[in-house]
Amino acid sequence: MEAAAEDLLAKLKALNMDSQLQADLEWCLGSYRHDQNPVGLTEAVRQGVAALKQAVEAKKKGVTTKFVSDMEKALK
Repeated sequence: MEAAAEDLLAKLKALNMDSQLQADLEWCLGSYRHDQNPVGLTEAVRQGVAALKQAVEAKKKGVTTKFVSDMEKALK
């Protein structure tokens, strides 16, 4: 989960998408590393996946369905 969240954060930064979500992911990653409780991190990744799905539908360059699929697998 942690690696998927880091990948997601990197993708959001590269695409300059949703700065608030980026901040939330960074905070949740730090929190997870401190207490190993994945609840907040899981929710932040879910929100990121939803944002990426919208980007795929809008055919935003740099977002692939494979990447979104990989993030969804990490949530399971």
